[in-house]
Amino acid sequence: MAATANLNAVLRQGRGKGPARRLRRAGRVPAVIYGHGDETRALSVDARELEHLFGRISIESTIIDLTIEGDGAGTVKALVREVQMHPYKPEVVHVDFYQIHAGERIHVAIPIRLVGTAAGVKAGGLMQLALHDVAIRCLPEQIPDAIEHDVSALEIGDSVHVRELAVPPGVEIEEDPDRTVCSVIPPQVIALEAPPVAAEGVGGEVEPELIRRRPEEEEQPPATAQGGAEGSESKKGQR
Repeated sequence: MAATANLNAVLRQGRGKGPARRLRRAGRVPAVIYGHGDETRALSVDARELEHLFGRISIESTIIDLTIEGDGAGTVKALVREVQMHPYKPEVVHVDFYQIHAGERIHVAIPIRLVGTAAGVKAGGLMQLALHDVAIRCLPEQIPDAIEHDVSALEIGDSVHVRELAVPPGVEIEEDPDRTVCSVIPPQVIALEAPPVAAEGVGGEVEPELIRRRPEEEEQPPATAQGGAEGSESKKGQR
């Protein structure tokens, strides 16, 4: 069953950066709504109401009953098609709504929900999720909350592909059937480096490099020429 929510909006006249800035300063978010054969209309919604709504719904797949004030617009059903965020603040700066009609098949993205714990995970493997949501096409009232798949029987090395996903009647998956949804991979083993081999020597120890000779090993300075001459004269005197 498709999830639904309610949101209030107001028609706006001014367009462009200036009017949009003034709306944001007033606590409102600029928006537009369009659809097949429908005229694009400029709207604004309350920033706090929008933030509260987005915090509790699946934005891409929830049908919103959008009540538009001004010019007798009334309430229409819509899906969120695009959300523009502030570049460095957690604030919505613009929203695109797509108006839907009864009997019109629409394209939406639905989350994939894995059920159970894989046998391979219990054996030490790791569950690797390759596809978080799947594109489908169906009538608005047929949009499921999620597509569930039981992974309890998966062993290490097993995978689930798009073709194995079960969807309700009337729902068509628009993905490559061979695309991988998830797989159980072997546990990651990190090879440890072998300890360095000791160099050959006594006790297998490496002899430290001699940085400076000990004082007793240092060479004594050679005798001076004068000292040598005095020694010769002394020997001559003894003869």
